[in-house]
Amino acid sequence: MKTYLFSSLAVASALALTACGGSSNNSSTSQGAGMTTVYEYQITVENLTAGQPFSPLAVVLHGSDQMLWQIGEPASDGIELMAESGDNSMLLSAVSGLPATAGTGIIMPGSSEMVMISTEDMSLMRLSATTMLVNTNDAFAGINAVDLSGLAANESMSWYLNTYDAGTEFNSETAESIPGPAGGGEGFSAIRDDVMNKISRHSGLVTQADDSMSALAPWHRFDSMVGKVTVTRMN
Repeated sequence: MKTYLFSSLAVASALALTACGGSSNNSSTSQGAGMTTVYEYQITVENLTAGQPFSPLAVVLHGSDQMLWQIGEPASDGIELMAESGDNSMLLSAVSGLPATAGTGIIMPGSSEMVMISTEDMSLMRLSATTMLVNTNDAFAGINAVDLSGLAANESMSWYLNTYDAGTEFNSETAESIPGPAGGGEGFSAIRDDVMNKISRHSGLVTQADDSMSALAPWHRFDSMVGKVTVTRMN
């Protein structure tokens, strides 16, 4: 049975997090008579949308029995906060002790960001990464528990980012409910007013083209694959 990394916030702080992930090493290090290999990865995320900035990334390496989210299941509190407001702090606090890192800021349409993450533990070879589409109520994109164990040194793998509805906020598209530049609203609300209350593939935006109450323009719409992530093993 898979467990959900962010379903519990028993750990209150992310003392293990650094700007370069969960390990400060970036090469093989000596441990007694043996050598320990540090698996270091360069993660590049590209924003392929026309009008949806990405919130700061949350990236983590974890075990094969863990997942960041599950379609058809309610979002964790950390996913809810990130998907509604772009705040990844609760997600990252929940994974203290695992290799994890955060992006440095917003990724604008057509731009990209690169982060580094590393581990010495071969049981932590699943990568998850997520970000909010900030001109939405609770849409987020990401990759969930992809397997890096077969990636050799200097090899790369790429995936497109699918888009999900966190199912925690009604998709009203009003300015008061959207935190991005198209709205400037409050973003997060502890009240879950989406009757679904479960994660699903996002069905897309209505926008002003079909709803006069929407704060969103047609260029805020997006296809299912809104971004691309490329992972390169560095050593």
